[in-house]
Amino acid sequence: MSQINPAIERVTRRIEERSATTRATYLASVKAQRKSGTQRSGMGCANMAHTTAALPANDKLKIHAERAPHVGIVTAYNDMLSAHQPYEQYPEQLRQHAHALGVTTQVAGGVPAMCDGVTQGAAGMELSLFSRDVIALSTAVALSHNVFDAALFLGICDKIVPGLFMGAAQFGHLSAVFVPAGPMTSGLSNDAKAKVRQQYAQGLVDRDALLESEAQAYHSPGTCTFYGTANSNQMLMEIMGLHLPGASFVNPGTPLRDALTQAAMQRAVTNTGRHAGSADASAICLADILSVNTIVNGIIGLLATGGSTNHTLHLVAMARAAGVLIDWDDFAELSHVVPLLARVYPNGSADVNHFHAAGGMGFLMQELLDNGLLHGNVMTVMGAGLQAYTHEPWLDGEKLAWRPVPAQSGDNSVLRPVSDPFSVDGGLRLLKGNLGRSVVKVSAVKPEHRVVRAQAVVVSDQQDLLALFNAGQLDKDLIAVVRYQGPRANGMPELHKLTPPLAVLQDKGFRVALVTDGRMSGASGKVPAAIHLSPEALADGPIAKVQDGDWITLDCERGVLELEVDAATLAARSVTHPDLTHNAHGTGRELFGLFRAHASTAESGASPLLG
Repeated sequence: MSQINPAIERVTRRIEERSATTRATYLASVKAQRKSGTQRSGMGCANMAHTTAALPANDKLKIHAERAPHVGIVTAYNDMLSAHQPYEQYPEQLRQHAHALGVTTQVAGGVPAMCDGVTQGAAGMELSLFSRDVIALSTAVALSHNVFDAALFLGICDKIVPGLFMGAAQFGHLSAVFVPAGPMTSGLSNDAKAKVRQQYAQGLVDRDALLESEAQAYHSPGTCTFYGTANSNQMLMEIMGLHLPGASFVNPGTPLRDALTQAAMQRAVTNTGRHAGSADASAICLADILSVNTIVNGIIGLLATGGSTNHTLHLVAMARAAGVLIDWDDFAELSHVVPLLARVYPNGSADVNHFHAAGGMGFLMQELLDNGLLHGNVMTVMGAGLQAYTHEPWLDGEKLAWRPVPAQSGDNSVLRPVSDPFSVDGGLRLLKGNLGRSVVKVSAVKPEHRVVRAQAVVVSDQQDLLALFNAGQLDKDLIAVVRYQGPRANGMPELHKLTPPLAVLQDKGFRVALVTDGRMSGASGKVPAAIHLSPEALADGPIAKVQDGDWITLDCERGVLELEVDAATLAARSVTHPDLTHNAHGTGRELFGLFRAHASTAESGASPLLG
C-alpha cells in the first residue's frame, strides 16, 4: 500500500475539521449507548415475555439468560422488486445458521422498498427520494426495542441501502453487517436495450417491441445489471467495509451466495466480541467503521467506477447520519485525482456481471490501495485495514474461502489498472455560475458534447418537454431547463424518461443538454445533464427566472453553468411560481407534505431528517 495521495489527504483533513463538532456529538451518543448496552438484562418480565413469545423454547432460554448474542434482522424483502425477492428465504437461512453458531436471531422489522424503474415518469416517483428517509425511520423503529447485540441489514436498491445506513448509524454501538443478494444474470445487452428505447421514442417500433426488449433485459431475481444507483450501493458497502469481501456481485440462488449469507451472520456474531455471555476487546461496532476515512473511500469508489450521481445526494445524507459533513467541492476535488477504472453501462457496454468476472471489487481496491488512492487505515467488518478486500470468495469444496484476486484485469475493456485508466479523472464535475451549483457526470459524455451553448427551452414538468419532442418542436440546438423538480417542489423525482428523446436529438447532430433542479439518476448517459441544481426553483433559485430563448452556457470542462443575462436584468425579473397543488394529491403524496416542506438542499442530502 502506497502513501496516500496528497489531494485525498487534504480533502480528508478538511472534512475532519468541518465535521469536528457534529462528529464529536455522534461519537458521544454511540459511546453512551454502548456503555448502557441492551435492555435485556434489566427488562421487566412482561417486556421479556413480549420479546420472546413467538420463539422456540431453547431460544427463549438463551435470550432470558443472556448466554449468547442476539442478532436482529432488518429486511427490505418484497417479491415485487427482483433485487429484493431473494431475501424471502434469508430469515430462515440465517435462523438455521444462528442455531448452528449457538446464538439467536429475530427479524426486527421490515422497511419499504420501491422501484424507480416501475414509477419512472409517474406520480409514485415523487415519493421515491423521501422513501429513503422513511426507510431510515423504519430502521430506527425496528431496532428501538433495544434487545439486540448485532444487526444484519438486508437491502439492495436505490433508496433502500442509503436509508438502512442512515437508520443503522443511529445504532452505531451494535455490530452490523450489510447483506446483499446479488445481480440477476445477464440478459439482453444494455446497448441493445437503449437502442430499442430510442427507436420507440421516435415511433419506429411499437410498445410490444419495447416491452419485449425490456423483459429480456430485466428477466429474473436479482439486481438490474446496469451500473445505476442499486449497484453503486453495493460497491459503496464493499469499499466502505460493510459487506464481506467480494460479496456485492455474486448472483442469487448460487451455493457461493448462500455461503456468503451464512458467513455474514457469523461475522456479525464474532464482531459482538461476546461468546457464551462474556465480552472482550475484539468487538467491532458499526461506529468503529463509520469514520471520515471510510466516507472518503466511498466517494473515491464512486468516482473510480463512474457510479450513480444519486450519491451526490445519498452519500451526503449517509455521512451526516454519522456526523460527517461532506459537500460537492469534496466530490469535485477528489474527482481530479481519482482515475476512472471501470466502464459499465451506461458508461460502457458491459454490465456488472462482466465487471465482477473481470476482477471486480477486489481488483479495483487492490489497484487503488497500491497507488495511494484509498485510505487503508480503516476498520471494516473483517477487522483493521482493507487487505481482506483484495481477495475474492470461492468455495473450497463446501467451505467458503478467500483467495487473492488476479494481478491482471480479466477484461481491459471493462476494468483497468491505474496505469492505464479509461480517464485520468473520475468524471464527476461541479458546475457553478449565476444559476447556482449543480453536478454533472461526464464519464459517458463524449468530449465533443461536454460544452453546450444554446438557447433555453423552459418547462415546469417533464411531460411538457416530452410533448414538445413528440410535436417535433425540439429539432434544434437547445438546453432543456426542467424546473420545479426539486425536493421541496415535488420530492425530486428522477427524470430518466427524458434520456431517450434528448439522446435522439443529439444523434441528429443537435447540441443539447439538460439543466434541472431534479434528478437524472444513476442511469444518466451521453447527454450532458446539470442536475440537482441548488437552490431549487421553489426556493427562489435563479432557475425560476430563466425564460425561453435565454442563452445558457454549460461547460463541463471549465465547471461553468451560466445564464447569459446581465445581473440587473435578472434581478428585475419577477417570479410567479406555478400552481403545484397537483404534486400534493394522489398516490400517497398527501402524506409527504411535511417531508417536502422540511427537505434540505440537494447539496445537504435533500433530507427532511438531517438538515
